[in-house]
Amino acid sequence: MKLLIDADFIVYKSCAAAETEIDFGDDLIVVTSQFKDAYKATQGEINKIKTKLGNFADIILFFSDTVNFRKKIMPEYKGHRNRKKPCGYKRVINALKLEYEVIIMPELEADDSMGIYATANPGNIIVSPDKDMRQIPGQLYNMDETFTITDEGGAAWHLIQCLSGDQTDGYGGVPGIGVKRAEALFKKEGYSWRTVVRAFKDKGLTEEDALTNARLARILTTEDYDHEQNVPRLWTPTSSYTVNYGAGSKDETN
Repeated sequence: MKLLIDADFIVYKSCAAAETEIDFGDDLIVVTSQFKDAYKATQGEINKIKTKLGNFADIILFFSDTVNFRKKIMPEYKGHRNRKKPCGYKRVINALKLEYEVIIMPELEADDSMGIYATANPGNIIVSPDKDMRQIPGQLYNMDETFTITDEGGAAWHLIQCLSGDQTDGYGGVPGIGVKRAEALFKKEGYSWRTVVRAFKDKGLTEEDALTNARLARILTTEDYDHEQNVPRLWTPTSSYTVNYGAGSKDETN
């Protein structure tokens, strides 16, 4: 069993915490950082995870590529997040490559790389605070507790996110529908693509709008990726696509 760690947020947080701002007055403000502090903080965060889950011999760190295929679907995707990485970010990643296995797949976010790896190699634990990872079957440690996600529960969560959208990522879903309303709607009408399309059309939107949101929300699995061409296969449901709902359940052993 391996720990599959979303290391994007760990390195970002650690490097940001190591920054120091020096104000020279007038128009000059300089941000500096000590690499050793940033790297020590990163190692500290990884060690916290190992302490919580057990001292795993095999750890894989996942990072996002600098190019994101979702911007081809919607150029505005995560457009408000175009902020500069903290000092030392790239150097810390390069140092981690000498100590851990690091996976960065072309044009994919760390979430997608973890989803592909986890579904191609079942039986590992995903470590990520990102709620999107509730789509991927298996064990998920969200930095607080461990959950077991079923195939049906993961598929259902994808449809929920399609309706509710994700404002932090820049896609809106159906106006006026959040997670709770989406769950209530699906429980009433069934977890299906027809329910999704009907909800979008009820707000004056189209099935194409629904498909765009579904593709943006979708965390890739091994079936969603062409391993020969190294490109994603965009999610395309049939009109009769239905999920026999099975919610992710908390693992009571943790």
